[in-house]
Amino acid sequence: MVTANGTHRIGWDGSQAQDVVAPAVPQLQVPPRVWQSCQQGQVLRLCAHHPQHQRQPLLCREPQLHRRGDRVRGRRRLPRHSHQAGKLDPHYPKVCGHKGNVLDIKWNPFNDFVIASCSEDATVKIWDIPNHLLKRNITTPKKELLGHARRVGLIEWHPTADNILFSSGYDYKIMIWNLDVMDAVISNPVKILDAHKDVVLSMSFNTDGSLLATACRDRKIRVIDPRAGTVLQEGSYKSHRVNKVSFLGNMKMLFSTGTSRWNNRQIALWDQNDLSVPLLEEDLDGSSGLLFPVYDSDTHMLYVVGKGDGNIRYYEISPEKPYLNYLMEYHSHSPQKGIGMMPKRGLDVAACEIFRFYKLIPTKSLIEPISMIVPRRSESYQADIYPPTAAAQPALTAEEWLAGINKGPLLVSLRPGSETVKSQTQFPDQEPLTEATDLSQQQEPQGRISVEDKQKPREIEHGRKRLKVEESLPENQQTCLSNGFDVFQCPPPKTESELLQMYYRQQEEIRRLRELVIQRDIQIKQLSLELRNLRTDTDD
Repeated sequence: MVTANGTHRIGWDGSQAQDVVAPAVPQLQVPPRVWQSCQQGQVLRLCAHHPQHQRQPLLCREPQLHRRGDRVRGRRRLPRHSHQAGKLDPHYPKVCGHKGNVLDIKWNPFNDFVIASCSEDATVKIWDIPNHLLKRNITTPKKELLGHARRVGLIEWHPTADNILFSSGYDYKIMIWNLDVMDAVISNPVKILDAHKDVVLSMSFNTDGSLLATACRDRKIRVIDPRAGTVLQEGSYKSHRVNKVSFLGNMKMLFSTGTSRWNNRQIALWDQNDLSVPLLEEDLDGSSGLLFPVYDSDTHMLYVVGKGDGNIRYYEISPEKPYLNYLMEYHSHSPQKGIGMMPKRGLDVAACEIFRFYKLIPTKSLIEPISMIVPRRSESYQADIYPPTAAAQPALTAEEWLAGINKGPLLVSLRPGSETVKSQTQFPDQEPLTEATDLSQQQEPQGRISVEDKQKPREIEHGRKRLKVEESLPENQQTCLSNGFDVFQCPPPKTESELLQMYYRQQEEIRRLRELVIQRDIQIKQLSLELRNLRTDTDD
């Protein structure tokens, strides 16, 4: 719950170990045993997928560098306007269904009211949370996944395909589940990955979900094709014992955290196509807590959160040397035991908030929100720090992904008032690039589909209608257009703020047109390659 000093307070009610809690909006309400997952090295992502319930950030913390010239501030968010405050009611309704300690919980990225949980009872359960939130305890899951022989420690939703869930257990197996079925109990996963010889400590997907990176207790990093079940790359380095691994968006690099041979906490950067030697290796400190990497592909910022200390280091990733640029570090005297993240669509863009953490402080029974702010004087929308981000709509169905189709996430603008993602059935999807791998590597960003591009048939039709109307008008009555805007309906800017808004709107239009040109070039090259192949087949 939200207290007067701006933190979220959890009430320890002594509930049983099998309780899983459904969070209220926008607070997190969690009994103590759920947080035992942090002892297993998991980062709980219970924090809210309810961006409509946001509060104004207050108290600024220390200034910190960001993106070569900008400065970002770490803020404690003081939800001053919250309608609830105080300690959590010990009788608040819960989701009770597991027979053992809950080890991991993940929100469905495409449904704000669906969560998945895994437990020591060797099961994975899917829960439906009512839109009006809980009025009584929920004991029956929507679906139950039975397949692991030992406890399940990790679960991950696929980043672009709907209803695809990955689970990893202490039986050394990773199972792929298709939840797009009618059965309430699923005992047969669609695929079992048995390439590991020890417990999997971490899983991470690339942008389109076609590759899976894992860190194993055998000290090896693996890059796996999850549908084929083959290990594409495998590597270990004597001086780096890996604990966590993460894909760095479309950078074709992996970032890992672990320990050195002298038990110092260490970070390393890898080429995903060559895991024999790291591109970069750096010792941080001599603490014993785990390091959790959190990568923001929109701003290319990497956050490294230490378990057992109160620090959050952040870096900027670049495709060229030195690859990793240290920015600053957020300091706090309260050590965190776990960390959660708010989705980008829930950020406060008016305050230039680029990231928000939810920090678990069990010693004080608190969950403390921490916002990363880029201080700007202008009150207009800052398009340069808010590129199009992943929307809350899947790009693929489960059947399409299982059939071998790859597609990047749908993108949506965070600009206030911009259109959200519409139903995918309104416009036909583009054909996937299956054979021309060399062309797919030239996509920038790789495999990502903009929401604006999904709407281009509507824009073309609208342009044709406007052209017909203009041709039918007399010459002195034709509508004057400037960069796609009616100058009479949208007069020239009179103030600096209006001028900046017009400038950012033009920049966004230019960016969209560039992406459209890039996609057209790729389609042309693909058609040329197909034509060349047809000619070769005809000659043969």
